[in-house]
Amino acid sequence: MVSNMTNINFIKQQVATLAINIQNTVQLLQEDCTIPFISRYRKDTTGNLDEVQIEKIAKLQKEYEIIVKRKEAILKSIQEQNALSPELDKKIQQSFDLQELEDFYLPFKKKKKTKADTARENGLEPLATIIMAQNNDDVDFISTKYLNENVINEEAALQGARDIIAEWINENIYVRKQLRRLYERKAIITTKVVKTKKDDEGAQKFNQYFDWSEPLSKAPSHRLLAMLRAENEGFIKFKVAVDIDEAYDFIDALVLKGQNKTTPHVQLAIEDSYKRLLNPAISNEALQEAKAKADANSIQVFANNLGQLLLAPPLGEKRILAIDPGFRSGCKIVCLDEKGDLLYNETIYPHAPQKEEAMAMKKIRSMVNSYKIDAISIGNGTASRETEFFIKKIAFDKPVQVFIVSEAGASVYSASKIARDEFPNYDVTVRGSVSIGRRLSDPLAELVKIDPKAIGVGQYQHDVDQTKLKEELDNTVIRCVNSVGININTASKHLLSYVSGIGEKLAENIVNYRSENGPFTDRKQLKKVPRLGEKAYQQGVAFIRISNAKNPLDNSAVHPEAYGIVEKMAKDLKLTVHDLIANKEKTALIKPENYITPDIGLLGLKDIIKELEKPGLDPRKSAKVFEFDPNVKTIKDVKTGMVLPGIVNNITNFGCFVDIGVKESGLVHISQLKAGFVSDVNEVVKLHQHVTVKVVEVDEDRKRIQLTMVI
Repeated sequence: MVSNMTNINFIKQQVATLAINIQNTVQLLQEDCTIPFISRYRKDTTGNLDEVQIEKIAKLQKEYEIIVKRKEAILKSIQEQNALSPELDKKIQQSFDLQELEDFYLPFKKKKKTKADTARENGLEPLATIIMAQNNDDVDFISTKYLNENVINEEAALQGARDIIAEWINENIYVRKQLRRLYERKAIITTKVVKTKKDDEGAQKFNQYFDWSEPLSKAPSHRLLAMLRAENEGFIKFKVAVDIDEAYDFIDALVLKGQNKTTPHVQLAIEDSYKRLLNPAISNEALQEAKAKADANSIQVFANNLGQLLLAPPLGEKRILAIDPGFRSGCKIVCLDEKGDLLYNETIYPHAPQKEEAMAMKKIRSMVNSYKIDAISIGNGTASRETEFFIKKIAFDKPVQVFIVSEAGASVYSASKIARDEFPNYDVTVRGSVSIGRRLSDPLAELVKIDPKAIGVGQYQHDVDQTKLKEELDNTVIRCVNSVGININTASKHLLSYVSGIGEKLAENIVNYRSENGPFTDRKQLKKVPRLGEKAYQQGVAFIRISNAKNPLDNSAVHPEAYGIVEKMAKDLKLTVHDLIANKEKTALIKPENYITPDIGLLGLKDIIKELEKPGLDPRKSAKVFEFDPNVKTIKDVKTGMVLPGIVNNITNFGCFVDIGVKESGLVHISQLKAGFVSDVNEVVKLHQHVTVKVVEVDEDRKRIQLTMVI
C-alpha cells in the first residue's frame, strides 16, 4: 500500500488548501466524524474548510482508495501471467490515473478470442514483428516461409500479420493518449432522425436533433442529455467522431518510421486498428466522459435547487388551514395546529360542477374561527387560482394571510409509508392536504420526507447517474438540516435521521424515548437514548435545539464541549450565562484570544461569540405573501407584452422557469435574465424568488410561454 502522503498529494492536486489541512480532514473522516460536524466545530483543525471542500476531500479519498485497489488487482493479474517487468511495475506504481492504468493492463486483460489471437496460433507473430520493424524487407517473399495448413497463401499470411500489428497499435499507450487528446479538442456530435420514427408524437420534442451537428466539447449538459434521451427512446441515431484523415495522421506520426516496402502493410494495419478497435473504444470513452461531466453539471443544478427549496422561508409555528384544490372532486381542507398536527378535515365544493360557493364560504369562516387559524395554504395545482379568488372573497373576522404553496411531490408523500405511519386512519387526499399546510409552516421539516427526485426542481434527473444523484441530494439534505438545527421535541423521525451522526435507527430510538419519557429538557438526556453512544452524541448534540431548556446554551449552536469556555467568558464579565446570551454590548467585550485551548482555537471561539450574540438564529428568512395578476388565470389570458408578477419555480443551466399563475410555467432564457452576459443563472435568481417578467411570446398549441426579466 502506498504511503499516506501519496494520498494527501493526490487530493491536494484538486483541492486548493495546505497539505496539513487535508491530512487533518482525512484523519477526522477516518475517525467517523461527519462533514457538518467537521465544518462547524473543527475549523481550527481543517484551516476553516467549508462543507463543499470537505465533501470534495471525502470523495477524492474514496476515489484514491478505488485507484489503489484497482492497481493492486492489475499488478496481481499481470504477475500471475509472469509478465510483470520491473519497468511496467514502476509505471503502474507511479500512476494514479484509472484510464492510464487500464491502458497498461489492456495487453494482459482476458478477452474474447481476437483475430490477432488466431494469427498468433497460426505462427504469424514473427512475420508481424518483421513488418513492424519497418526495415526495407521484401515481405511478400518472407511471408511464403509462414505458410501452413491454416495459412494457405501469402495474402493470408500478410493479413494475419496485419491483424497482430493492428492489435499492437490499439494497445499502444501513446497512440491511445494522442487520440484521446484529438477527441477532447475536435470530436463532433452528429445526430440523424430515424426515418420510421420521424412523425411519432414523442419524437417532436426532439425535432431540433433530427439533423444536428456540434463539437462535443461545446455541447451544454442539458443538450447532450436531451440527445442521449432521444437516442435511448429510438428517435435519433447518435455518433461521436473526429476527422478520419486527421486520426490517421496522428497514428502515422507515432507508428511509421519512414517509407519502404513494409509501409503499405503498416498503413493498412493502422487503418484497420483505427476503424475496428481504436475509434469505437476512444469515441465511447469520449462520450462517457462528456456524459459524466453533463451528469455532474445536472446533478449540481438539482442539488442547488433542492438546497434553496429546503431552506425556503418558513411561516413558523402558526395555525394553518390547508387546501388541496380541485373542481369535480372538490377542495380537500385540513386544519393544523402550531405543531402541524391534524385537528380537522373536510371537503368543500365551491367550483363547477357543484358550485356550492355560499355553503363553502360558511364552512371556511367557521373553521377559521373555531380553530383560530392564522394563515391559509393553497396548493398550486388544478383549480389553485380559482380557489385563491374564492378565499379572497370571504370576509374573515380577523386578518388571515393567504399563501400559494408548491404541491410538487405531495402525492408521492401522501402514498408513502411515512405518510401511512403518520396518518394510518386517513386517505391520501387528507395526507396530501396536510403536507401542503406543513410546507408553509416549515418547508424543510416536510420536504425531507419526500424523495428529492419527486420534488421536480432538476433537469434530466432520470437520465443521470442515479447513484451519484442520490449521494449528492442526500448530502444536500444533510447540509440544510444541520445548517438550520432542529427542535428535538417536535422533529419527526425522518427529520431527526438527517442530523449529524444520528441516522435512521437512532432517530427512531430518540422518538421512542421522547414518547416514553416526555420532552427533552437538556442535551445530556440524549446519552440516555438506547444505543446512542459517545461518538453519536459528540457528532449530533450541537445540531439539536431544546427551547426553554435549563441551560440556555442547549437552544444554541454552541457545542457542549465549549460550555466551560462560555461559562468562563460570563464569569470574567461578572455575568451569568443567561445574562450574556443575546447581549451584544457585553459579547463585544470578549477577547477570543484569551480563551484559546488545545481543542478550540480562534476560529471556533469567534463562532461561539457570534452564536452568543444571536443564539439559535434560523438562517432562513420569513415567508412572504405573494399575489399573481388577478386577470391572468389560464394561458389564454397571457398576451405578448404583458408585465406580470411571478415566482421562480425551477432553475436550469439555460435559464429559469417562472410561475405566473397559469398551469404552464414560462421560461426566462439565461440571455433574458438581465442586461449583459450571465454565466450562471444562480447569480441572478433563486428558487421561490418573487420576480417581475414581461411576456415575449405565447404558443398556446405547444403550451409554451417565453418571458424576459429585461424590462
